[in-house]
Amino acid sequence: MKFITAGESHGPSLTAIVSGVPAGLRINEEQINADLARRQPKFLASEGQETERDHVIISSGVRFGKTLGSPITLTVANNDAKQWSDRMANFGTPPKNLAREVVPRPGHADLVGVLKNATNDCRNVFERASARETVVRVVAGGVAREFLAELGVDVFSFVTRIGTAEFVEDNPIEAAPEYKPLDIEMSEVRCPNAEATEHMLKMIKVARTKGESLGGTFRVVATGLVPGLGGFESGPERLNSQLAAALFSIPAIKGVEFGLGFASAALNGSDVHDAITHTKKHGFSRASNHAGGLEGGMTTGLPLIMTAAMKPLPSMTSALPSINLDTLESEEARSDRSDVCAVPSAAVVAEAEVAFVLANAYLRKFGSDNMEDIYTALAAYKKRLAAQAR
Repeated sequence: MKFITAGESHGPSLTAIVSGVPAGLRINEEQINADLARRQPKFLASEGQETERDHVIISSGVRFGKTLGSPITLTVANNDAKQWSDRMANFGTPPKNLAREVVPRPGHADLVGVLKNATNDCRNVFERASARETVVRVVAGGVAREFLAELGVDVFSFVTRIGTAEFVEDNPIEAAPEYKPLDIEMSEVRCPNAEATEHMLKMIKVARTKGESLGGTFRVVATGLVPGLGGFESGPERLNSQLAAALFSIPAIKGVEFGLGFASAALNGSDVHDAITHTKKHGFSRASNHAGGLEGGMTTGLPLIMTAAMKPLPSMTSALPSINLDTLESEEARSDRSDVCAVPSAAVVAEAEVAFVLANAYLRKFGSDNMEDIYTALAAYKKRLAAQAR
C-alpha cells in the first residue's frame, strides 16, 4: 500500500492517491472526516482555525462503500483558495503587482528550498513545505486505519507535554494503552488528564499574548497487534526503522522513542529488558513492556508505544531576523498568523503515519489482493501461534 500527495497550501485543493489497497475493504467516509476534525484543535490556536473546516471527497477506487482494489483518490478543498487564485494560478503571467517573498523565515524550508531549486521566490517552496500538506496524510491514513480496524487493531494518540506543562504519569508505558479515546478527545488539547489539560491551555494563552509558539510531546499507541510483524533480516525490514522514518517525515518532529526510549540509556539491562512469560491460556508474553511492543524489529504482540517530540512552530506573530535575498541586507522575516501550538494536531497526523506502516506490515505477511484471503491467512497464523505455544 502506497500513497502520494499533491497540492499547495493555498492552491485549490490537496489530494492523496492511495494504491495497493485490498479489494473488499469497507471505507467509512464519515470516520475519515472525523479524523480531519480531530486534526483541527478545539482550542482557538489562531484566528483562522474556525473558518477552515476540512472535508474529504473520495472520487475513485470505492464502489458502494467498498474498495475495488484500484487506486483511491481522496481530495480536500482549500476553503480560502479563491482569495489566492491570482497569486497561485497554474498558468498565465504573474500579476504586475505580485510581490515575491524574498525574506526567508527562520525555522522553515524557505532558504534551503530556494537554494536547492534555484528560485527567487520563497512562496515556490513554502506553499508545498507547509504543514497544511499533512491534511491529506490524515485522509490517506484513514484508509489504513479502516484496514487495521477490520483486523482488530486500534491506533490512537494523546498529548503528554506542551511547553513546560507536562502530563506526569506514575507508569507511562503501563498506563498508555488504558486511556480511553473519549477522555482524550474531550480534552481541548487531546490530553486524557483534566489537570494537565488546564496547565497546557494556560501555557498556550500566555504564549499567544507574547507572540510565541510552543512545542511538546505526544504518544502514539497501537493495540491488538499480532506478534511477528516486521523483520529482523535487514535494517529496512525492521519495523522500528519504518515507524521512526514515518514519524520523522512529519514537519517539526525532532525526536522519536519506543517504550522507555531514552530513559533506558541510564538503566541497567535487567531493568530494561522484558522477561518472557508463558501460560497455557495466553501462550508467550512479557512480564513488562519496556520495549514498547517491539523486539528485534518485530512486534511482540504487546501494545506498540511510541513517543515523539515536536519543536515550536517557526511561524510566529513576532518576527525573527533574516536576510533579504535581493539586497542581501538584514531584514525581519514577515510575521505570520501563528497557530501557537500544533502538538495535538501533529499527534493525529502521527496516527495516520503509524497506521500506514502497520497496515503494510499486515499486507506483507498476510497477502494484499482482497480482504477475504487476508482474513483467512490471519486466522491460520493465529491458530498456528496458539498451537506452537501449547
